[in-house]
Amino acid sequence: MNRALSAVEALAHGILSGNRRALAKGITLVESTRPDHQEQAHRLLELILPHTGAGYRIGVSGVPGVGKSTFIEAFGLHLIAQGERVAVLAVDPSSAISGGSILGDKTRMARLSVAPEAFIRPSPSGGSLGGVARHTREAILLCEAAGFGIVLVETVGVGQSEFAVASMVDFFLVLLLAGAGDELQGIKKGILELVDALAITKADGDNLLPAERAAAEYRKALRLFRHRSAVWEPPVITVSAVTGHGIDRVWDIVRDHRARLAAASELTRKREAQQQKWFWDMLREGILEHFLARADVQTLLPELERAVRQHRLSPTEAARRLLALLDTPRTP
Repeated sequence: MNRALSAVEALAHGILSGNRRALAKGITLVESTRPDHQEQAHRLLELILPHTGAGYRIGVSGVPGVGKSTFIEAFGLHLIAQGERVAVLAVDPSSAISGGSILGDKTRMARLSVAPEAFIRPSPSGGSLGGVARHTREAILLCEAAGFGIVLVETVGVGQSEFAVASMVDFFLVLLLAGAGDELQGIKKGILELVDALAITKADGDNLLPAERAAAEYRKALRLFRHRSAVWEPPVITVSAVTGHGIDRVWDIVRDHRARLAAASELTRKREAQQQKWFWDMLREGILEHFLARADVQTLLPELERAVRQHRLSPTEAARRLLALLDTPRTP
């Protein structure tokens, strides 16, 4: 145990020194499901926690094909040119059948991946809610401890992923395409209430005019919603990762957002609320794991699942019977 702890302390030292290999090992450790690795991961997080919080966390979401990876590479290179160190946590969709993952972000961000000021970590979502990897929050903290001032979280952009990433970042950017039909039908109402900025991508060549028209439509739509911040109105801009159009504008918007929220103490309150949500998420997950590990639950659960599938029992009644085991002493 002492040897394991000393190894964890050495890993923490490497991360705090900005060693990218140590950072990669640290993220692998917090992603592991092995009980001994989880214990070491908890110790690692305790050691680095005092050195976190200084980075700015930016979520980037959008439907497949919108050009998230291309945008992130162009944006990341711009940030590096401004003197920033950039970490990218790219959450890949895991296969629902095999559990496998594409993990191709380093290939799609070839220039950014070789920059010494950048760190790219593709992680499988593992089927977690919203397509956001279960330990993305821990990975963010590790990146901040390693000295990365900007942490970009790229999501798969489907289902609940936008809501999940918005609950763990400071700035939430959604990328959209123009010319894909009725633009306003392609985004959920809830997302318009969560975004800190919208960017219409691929605004170059023949697509420049349609992109500007789409941006104008979204500006009108955003006026109909009350944003969650009292000091910030989400802007809508057009960008092109190919020509560089609008990339510097995105950075200006992010810095303005940070300054305004910090001045109004909104950033502090936002992070406190996120920490509390994280706590409750972990608590619910832990309670469920402990409950499902009970011997009496494991005995009854298959029978109830079978009854539900065969329409012999309603899901509500099956759940009630299973939860009733909480009122009985646990079988050793």
